[in-house]
Amino acid sequence: MSTTDTGKGTAAQDDSTAVRDDSELGAAGSQLSTAPREDAPNLPSLGVIGWARWFWRQLTSMRVALLLLFLLSLGAIPGSLIPQSGTDAMKVEQFAQDHPTLTPIYEKLGLFHVYSSVWFSAIYILLFVSLIGCIVPRTWQFVGQLRGRPPGAPRRLTRLPAYTTWRTEAEPEQVREAALTLLKKRRFRAHTAGDAVAAEKGYLREVGNLAFHIALIVMLIAFAWGQLFKSEGNKLIIEGDGFANTLTQYDDFKSGNLFSNDNLNPFSFNLKDFKGTYERTGPNRGTPRTYEADVTYSEGADGKEKTRTIEVNEPLKIDGSNVYLVSHGYAPVVTVRDAKGDVVFSQAVPMLPLDSNVTSSGAIKVLDGYTNAQGQKEQLGFNAFFVPTFAGAGQGEMLSQFPALDFPVLALSAYHGDLGVNSGLPQSVYQLDTKNMKEFKDSKGELFKQRLLPGETMKLPNGAGSVTFEKDIKEWAGFQVTQQPGSGWALAGALAAIFGLAASLFIQRRRVWVRATAGPGGVTVVEMAGLGRSESAKVPEELGDLAAVLYDTAPGARDPDAELEPDSEAEARATTAEPDAKPEPEARSSEAEAEADAKASEAATTPDPQAVPAEGAEKK
Repeated sequence: MSTTDTGKGTAAQDDSTAVRDDSELGAAGSQLSTAPREDAPNLPSLGVIGWARWFWRQLTSMRVALLLLFLLSLGAIPGSLIPQSGTDAMKVEQFAQDHPTLTPIYEKLGLFHVYSSVWFSAIYILLFVSLIGCIVPRTWQFVGQLRGRPPGAPRRLTRLPAYTTWRTEAEPEQVREAALTLLKKRRFRAHTAGDAVAAEKGYLREVGNLAFHIALIVMLIAFAWGQLFKSEGNKLIIEGDGFANTLTQYDDFKSGNLFSNDNLNPFSFNLKDFKGTYERTGPNRGTPRTYEADVTYSEGADGKEKTRTIEVNEPLKIDGSNVYLVSHGYAPVVTVRDAKGDVVFSQAVPMLPLDSNVTSSGAIKVLDGYTNAQGQKEQLGFNAFFVPTFAGAGQGEMLSQFPALDFPVLALSAYHGDLGVNSGLPQSVYQLDTKNMKEFKDSKGELFKQRLLPGETMKLPNGAGSVTFEKDIKEWAGFQVTQQPGSGWALAGALAAIFGLAASLFIQRRRVWVRATAGPGGVTVVEMAGLGRSESAKVPEELGDLAAVLYDTAPGARDPDAELEPDSEAEARATTAEPDAKPEPEARSSEAEAEADAKASEAATTPDPQAVPAEGAEKK
């Protein structure tokens, strides 16, 4: 009975000693990162403040931040696959026609405007708050570490992952002074703490980690700023025409929620000439080689006129606005005369391309000034198809064979009556509403239509007038004018995030201790040990290099007991090195020792008085 009790008592004493020894390593191995301590879940039992603190801890934890990032990525998927009303309203309408069952569901979920929906904004804001709630205290903690000193050496350096020792005849003070000089020369932050020198290196790892998270915040702010204050408008301009940057000049315009018309930059430009060249032969026949728009522009109301050529991906940049060349087409010049032969319409009519060979369609609308053969006022409308290179009569339908003006043909079908422009309802200038129109009939009683070559004239039935396809065929260019504030900050944040992430991945923060104490026989026992945040061959290698240099300064002394056979591995490691043999550090990476070190860090209750308070395990 007594024997059993004694055994239990001995085991308890051993456990107490192990915990006391492990606590030393826990103090020395702490603060290798700026991550806040992650305590065990301790839900508050009472009070709103307790629940608020618990919610704040969860929101600023790494697991919640990763979850929010994952949700943000998932939320961006429907924004890429489903047409968005802010980007292309026509595709949204077409989707609604093709999917009448899904459309109401998508509208309730906000899938047609994902990036401005409530749920996407909530994820975005929560992620933003989570990052700030983690970075601010972590930054202050890191600043405190920079102002402090590396923690003192633990009592048992043999428990560290990399360790070496030898005996020397040099005095302990000389060894410590040499070690301090050596470590500072190798860019360690070092100081003498008791009978040992404590040093630390690799602070750029934490700097990179913090820079990465701060860069994410900068990117989030830049993206939000750009979405709230952005503007984007499109304008089709025919050669010889111009544009002034006012809201009424745009064909279509959309902007962020906080954008104001006063934010439009004052400038104007004129399209002088458009040049387009295409591949004539080979498998890429018809592919554009160059698209160039020669413009003259001026900044402000009284700015000096300048010339510039705008090309694809080479926009005109004016005071924060970018003018991009985005499309191209043809605008045949058409002249319409009434029954008396008077000109009632004469201008270039832009046609919208339908394919890569610029087969185009459009509408010609004569709104005012036309009278028919009976003297009655009417409106005329013509559905128009234009091909820059026609295959020839009997060679097929109105489909272009090449995008250049090799064989231009204009096909018209004629209507008369009411175009419906006075109804107050908006309508496209490129489409003809024939609901209140009557067809001109040919001799067979069918819709009157005709193909025209440049210079040819189509006579309307019953002397109703004529339409002439002029030889002058102009080209038009489509421009997109954008203002995207915050794009420079977003780019800077992205670059900073890349460099910060690289620093946090490839730079290792590590600590080195050198202890020199007086040993038996008048010799000095030198111990060197290293510790890093993770198992790496770099710590033992670096420690070996430092030990080799320090060994040259404090060479080993001969041990009078060197002939004795060591009884155990522990005694063998403590055996004095031969004078001509430099110490080699021993690296430990077994799972058992890693687990023991982890337990030691958790069980740290009586840290070394010379050590800096522990900071806890990394969360983020």
